[in-house]
Amino acid sequence: MNYFSICSGIECASVAWHPLGFEPLGFCEIEPFRSAVLNYHYPEVKNYGDFTKIGKKDIGGKTPTILVGGTPCATFSVAGLREGIKSDRGNLALEFILLIKRLNPKWFVWENVPGVLSSNGGKDFASFLGGLASIGYGFSYRVLDTQHIRTQRFPRAIPQMRRRVFVVGHFRDWRRSAEVLFDREILSWNPPPSRTKKEKVTRETIHRRIRSDQYVEDDIAGTIAARDYKSSTDLIAVASGHTKSNGTGFKDDGGMFTLTSSDHHSVLCFETSTPDGFARMRKEEVSPTLNGMTGGNRQPCVVRQSKIRRLTPVECERLQGLPDNYTQVPYRGKPKEEAPISKRYEACGRGMSVNVMEFLGTNIKKVEEKYDQ
Repeated sequence: MNYFSICSGIECASVAWHPLGFEPLGFCEIEPFRSAVLNYHYPEVKNYGDFTKIGKKDIGGKTPTILVGGTPCATFSVAGLREGIKSDRGNLALEFILLIKRLNPKWFVWENVPGVLSSNGGKDFASFLGGLASIGYGFSYRVLDTQHIRTQRFPRAIPQMRRRVFVVGHFRDWRRSAEVLFDREILSWNPPPSRTKKEKVTRETIHRRIRSDQYVEDDIAGTIAARDYKSSTDLIAVASGHTKSNGTGFKDDGGMFTLTSSDHHSVLCFETSTPDGFARMRKEEVSPTLNGMTGGNRQPCVVRQSKIRRLTPVECERLQGLPDNYTQVPYRGKPKEEAPISKRYEACGRGMSVNVMEFLGTNIKKVEEKYDQ
């Protein structure tokens, strides 16, 4: 199967789908650094830039099997599909529908933050779904959380609390999209058991703030957000019980070990802008959601006793399921070793979690094989 990706970011979809045998027809990304990441890893795939200007003739008359992308949530206000689907301009959620109409893919996958469900009292999302129906697509939607999505490559999921709305559509058949998003157990009202509050997956503790003055303790880091390179509020802390090959939480040179994508470490979060001027922290087991602003003075950090450090770009990559140093690429004439740290944080925070995209791609492939034998 092939796919066409819009608002591509750093192509977490491609990282997830390449092992499945999916082939990209093209990308659409306009931000310079993220475009540099695409050019470095996928030099053979054309980046078309602005997806609102793409038509079928631009991609050689080909019809993609899957159209995938997540339009920016800040523009989500379809305003009742103003002017109807005939309009050739508008916000990017509407433009996504218009692109579906132009390319006529068999499937589409659309991602956004959970806030779109309540935008304008739910009317915006309803208009978006109505627009999809008006061009002949059946669809299903579901909120998926990174920390709960287990796949072949990620049997323990990824310890990041990252909830996103996914709308999966199929031309004229909503039942196939439902099979992608909902397995038989869930459709039978028999969901898998969840971890109780007292259960622990490791000896480490993660701290995550739920309010400016409250913290909870579990195994998953909070969401890493796009703004975190300026004002992150969540910190990663490695508890003293965490050990590596030398029996300590530190390397022989005194440095701390880098987290892996399967580690469930302590997360420590600080909030300094409190009414009384005192810093407070929270405790959880799940990392905060990564976003494009990860990396500021209050970004996720690793601590032990009185020592503390920020999450590294590599750790942010791992909390999205990406390969190590995936975002370390040449940029603006400088070698990859000098890739801007803030841009790397931002790129990770704006990406999709690889395990979630693997889950969706695998299920689309299964449904295709089931019905098209």
